[in-house]
Amino acid sequence: MSEERPRDAVLLEQAWRDPPGLWGWLCAVNHKAVAGRFIVTTFGFFVAGGILALLMRLQLARPDNRLIGPDLYNQLFTMHGTTMMFLFAVPVMQAVAIWLLPLMLGNRSIAFPRMNAYAYWIFLFGGLMLYAAFFVDVGPDAGWFAYVPLAGPDYSPGKRVDFWAQMVTFTETSALMEAIVIITTIFKMRAPGMTLNRMPLFAWTMLATSFMVLFAMPAVMLASTALITDRLVGTHFYNPGEGGDALLWQHLFWFFGHPEVYLIFIPPLGFISSIVATFARRPVAGYPAMVLALIATAFLSFGLWVHHMFATNLPELGKAFFTAASLMIAIPTAVQIFCWIATLWTGRLNVKTPLLFVLAFFVILLLGGLTGLMLASVSLDTQLHDTYFVVAHLHYVLLGGAVFPLFGAFYYWYPKFTGRMMSETLGKWQFWLFFIGFNVTFFPMHLLGLEGMPRRIWIYPAGMGWSGMNFAATLGALTIATSVLLFIVNAWRSRRHGAVAGPDPWGAGTLEWGTASPPPAGNFETLPVVHGRYPLWQPAGEGQPESVTGIDPGLREVLLTSVTAAEPDHCMLTPGPTPWPFLTALATTVLFVGSIFTPWAVVWAAVPVAIAATIWFWPRVAESRTRREREVRP
Repeated sequence: MSEERPRDAVLLEQAWRDPPGLWGWLCAVNHKAVAGRFIVTTFGFFVAGGILALLMRLQLARPDNRLIGPDLYNQLFTMHGTTMMFLFAVPVMQAVAIWLLPLMLGNRSIAFPRMNAYAYWIFLFGGLMLYAAFFVDVGPDAGWFAYVPLAGPDYSPGKRVDFWAQMVTFTETSALMEAIVIITTIFKMRAPGMTLNRMPLFAWTMLATSFMVLFAMPAVMLASTALITDRLVGTHFYNPGEGGDALLWQHLFWFFGHPEVYLIFIPPLGFISSIVATFARRPVAGYPAMVLALIATAFLSFGLWVHHMFATNLPELGKAFFTAASLMIAIPTAVQIFCWIATLWTGRLNVKTPLLFVLAFFVILLLGGLTGLMLASVSLDTQLHDTYFVVAHLHYVLLGGAVFPLFGAFYYWYPKFTGRMMSETLGKWQFWLFFIGFNVTFFPMHLLGLEGMPRRIWIYPAGMGWSGMNFAATLGALTIATSVLLFIVNAWRSRRHGAVAGPDPWGAGTLEWGTASPPPAGNFETLPVVHGRYPLWQPAGEGQPESVTGIDPGLREVLLTSVTAAEPDHCMLTPGPTPWPFLTALATTVLFVGSIFTPWAVVWAAVPVAIAATIWFWPRVAESRTRREREVRP
């Protein structure tokens, strides 16, 4: 990469950094700053959801326990599932992508940085709204799936379900915005030479995930909006007595809910590909097969939702088709696992903490996948439906398929985030505590389900034979909590006292490791030109350009390239820091919270939203004067 004058580096830093102080914190639009907050916030919700789960396990540790009453238990159960599914699993994957993708793709920013900031603020306010309701005893209590008629106005009076329904619509708006940001960034902001065939596998996973978000999230937003209008306005979307259909809720919810599982599962496949390539010290085997398998998984995930409804009165022939689809989706996942095994088998392994979490993923996901194939059978699913066997399967797939790789990703990219290495010793202790605690917690639940223990119960009598396994599961949950606490200590301690990482401590091959750790505000001093799938392992040859020229370091310019071939198209000025995403998010929060108490809030609170958005998008004279487009050649 060509050298630049120090003055250019100073100009670049001044152009791309956010203002200092509290005001600068509220105005920030730099993708690393916003994504860093996103990651910390989602992890905070993960810890909160884990505490709720631990309280439930303490209640179920022994029979006839009166530690927690039924009403609070229902709130804990609903809040735990809602937190993990809506406030942690998908948002944390999008947050990591927002931080990494511009660096991986060789650019200085993401697309639509102000919309990205707005998406963070409404996600934060939506989550805080739900937890504020919970702490004043108005937390939702109808389950994280909110089945009607239980969640309808007749069986759930009060405002508990209203807060849940508005939280879903609120936070999923954030997910839709992030999906648009990610798709546009991947398609139009890749480094010159990074054709679709050279794109990192992590970028492919996020591209597939983001398109899934665009198709899946509107279904649950429509469902939650119809639910709250049934409750507040008197419509009858789910009321069979007035021409509605209670099963309509399940169809809409699970049309989102099963792709949701893969929205959580697919991004970690990108984490794994990055980690496996680095620690096997060779490119991932079968790149075209990996990409096609990702696309097939995303496509097939939309044809599985009825396997959550096998216990309902649907036509048997229709159930058979969904059984076939549920079995078929295992094939592309198996293809990817075989590609990773081939990579590890033929590589020179460097076994560090990130790779340990990946190896555990193989074991855990295999068990979760096998129980998934069992539950894909209508006859067996009918027997095991609403038992703890389903709880065990769900956690083996989601925790095993998402959280294990996510911890591996944190250890892997932590040096890039902070410039410091995490402790390997503490990392391995955390891994083994998490691995052992996870299996001690959830494996006995398979046996509890086979013995007939229903899910979603707050108490059970003695003499059922369930107490020993429930006590073991509670001990496992405490071990998981210890593991997560150890991770927090490791991350906090390493932030100040960890070994200095340097730009590329793992010897990785993708572009994010080609700049300083942590990266400067503008990511790269000169934008790179790519000549292979692993640019740091495949540098420019003789006579080939190494970097892009012609970009003004004193302006917030990003390079746009063509969708398929990544040929330089033009340079565009990107918006700078502003408080209006934050203020617009505040106005939007007033609208959503107010609408829980009166439908008229949608009308009157829309006025400040419109005013804030108008000021946000009102053209500035200074920006209009400098905004221009021009051709750039490498």
